[in-house]
Amino acid sequence: MNKSKTNPYPTLNKMGVESPKQIANYYISSINFIDVLRIVYERPKDSYLPSSRTYKFPRVPSSDASEGQKDKEAGVLRTHPMLRSALEELQQIFAARSSKESIAAEILNEIALLEEDIAMRSECLKVLVSKIPAVD
Repeated sequence: MNKSKTNPYPTLNKMGVESPKQIANYYISSINFIDVLRIVYERPKDSYLPSSRTYKFPRVPSSDASEGQKDKEAGVLRTHPMLRSALEELQQIFAARSSKESIAAEILNEIALLEEDIAMRSECLKVLVSKIPAVD
């Protein structure tokens, strides 16, 4: 079965993250030249899926050191490229979520203002109707 839609989070997909919408939070720590990424999910209570998953990424030697600086920077280690890519995708997920929440909040605010305006105009119309003399 072919999916015509490309996955917006290919790195997370490679890591086995199939439900990016259920990600509640993530944490990063380092232990002995190994970066640890812990992804916490918001799952239903009766779910058999794990509530969190942990991934370990070894630090990699810096590849951008020039020939003259190799001796000086021989001990420089960088974060794993897959971890950097996963963090970018996680940040995209949370940025999209926060912008959707701010848009939803703005829409709810506009609805509240509209309801106030309608209530005020309704009262005004009721007052005008009460001023119309009765026809016998």
